[in-house]
Amino acid sequence: MAGLSAMEKKLAEFKCNTNEAIQLKLVRFPEDLEDDSTTFNPEYSHQVFGDELPCISFSSVLSLVCFIRTINQKRAYLSEVAFGYKGLKILLYYNAGNLSTLFRIEYTSKVNENFDCVEADDVESKIRKIIPPGFCTSTDDFVSLLEKEVNFKPFGTLLHTYSVHNEEAGEDITYQIYQAYMTCPGFREYHERLQTFLMWFIETASFIDVDDERWNYFLVFEKYNKDGATLFATVGYMTVYNYYVYPDKTRPRVSQMLILPPFQGEGHGAQLFETVHRYYTSSPTVLDITAEDPSENYVKLRDFVLVKLCQDLPCFSSEKLMQGFSQEMVTEAQQKLKINKQHTRRVYEILRLRATDMGDPEQSRGYRLDVKKRLIGPYKKKQRELAKMRRCLRPEELTNQLNQIDLNMQHEQLEESFQQLLSDYRRVLERLAQA
Repeated sequence: MAGLSAMEKKLAEFKCNTNEAIQLKLVRFPEDLEDDSTTFNPEYSHQVFGDELPCISFSSVLSLVCFIRTINQKRAYLSEVAFGYKGLKILLYYNAGNLSTLFRIEYTSKVNENFDCVEADDVESKIRKIIPPGFCTSTDDFVSLLEKEVNFKPFGTLLHTYSVHNEEAGEDITYQIYQAYMTCPGFREYHERLQTFLMWFIETASFIDVDDERWNYFLVFEKYNKDGATLFATVGYMTVYNYYVYPDKTRPRVSQMLILPPFQGEGHGAQLFETVHRYYTSSPTVLDITAEDPSENYVKLRDFVLVKLCQDLPCFSSEKLMQGFSQEMVTEAQQKLKINKQHTRRVYEILRLRATDMGDPEQSRGYRLDVKKRLIGPYKKKQRELAKMRRCLRPEELTNQLNQIDLNMQHEQLEESFQQLLSDYRRVLERLAQA
């Protein structure tokens, strides 16, 4: 067993966390290549590195034991690990505008034939599955492409221009949002490079079928100066699918939205969301706008933008908010801003919180009961199911089901849900006050 322990320790030295090994850059100047401050890492890499165990051969009893232990530790290999290298670096550098790519793998050592129970992961082939061909492997070739960045221009139609004050630079930086089309020359190839970022920053990302004409693409670019010329850097993007709604409407559904890490926390997500929302609001054929499996951060962003858009509608006046949620709110939000009933309800709750004096016991109680009345829906459903069980199940079966339904726990969960909503809503209102 001592020999096995020593082997396991030796193998452990060749396990690398792929979130740390992958190094991403958006390069504007040659000196960025050596500047660690321009490097950022993925949040996720399991979709690329989490599908296989190391290749194992059984040339000895030790090999077999290694295999069994590896199976027992399979979670580790589904959790963003590459095996077979020390000091692994997976370099994925992109020109800031056109996203021409440098891909290179570096390491200090690699397992070899002296290890009789494992082989190194084929890191290169895994990366090649998600990045399009035509990338550079030479730094010199990559740097030469930087000179062509001056020729890169955003694709499609300009929808919105805005500026953000940069404290470090001491100036306002200009950004632009475009709607792009697959028919734009060069956009298909650019999009193939852009979508690779999804694998690193969206947990359940997948590539879309760009040949489906019902997709819309919206992109954010930064304008910057280099040697007296105006260049554009990629900031982020959103894809939206237009679903058909009988008989003559569409329901745009946001599928993917990503602001690249160097630009996060600067308000670009809100600018992109609001621009896209206004774009669809202007269309008479759009019924409402939704999102596919939205993340928690996306929901918070949506809350902020929709409250911002709705706060000046007459139906959301303080007087009407205190009267409760109404059909008038549903109708006006849908007709003027293409917001569905579920999202309108959240907007109402946030704006009513702003209009409520939570220090007043009566107002506070009225708000709490109003929100909990909505939250209690799933619990009432469980109670209806319980009533059916009482009529249909045998006593012993009913006892098993009752053991799973703790009413006191449900009340605790309801209160926790309310307090969490209250916290989320207050953050939205704080951000709104600063906007």
